[in-house]
Amino acid sequence: MMTISQLTELLGWASILNLGMLIFAGILLIVMKPFITSIHSRMFGIPESELATSYFNYLANYKIFSFVFIIAPYLALKIMGH
Repeated sequence: MMTISQLTELLGWASILNLGMLIFAGILLIVMKPFITSIHSRMFGIPESELATSYFNYLANYKIFSFVFIIAPYLALKIMGH
């Protein structure tokens, strides 16, 4: 069984990893956009003009889920004092 302090620590590390992944993915999309869009366009048959919207939706959804399911519970536990 996991204690509340262990859960708080787990959510803290998960927050760091998820925010790191979000930043890493965002930087890669900014720096390597032409290369990435050409690969994804050929792999999935999506026009390159539509991929920018797909990337934005991906990053936005990833951020929302990270905040709702990992960062918000972590902050709530920290506020409660665990």
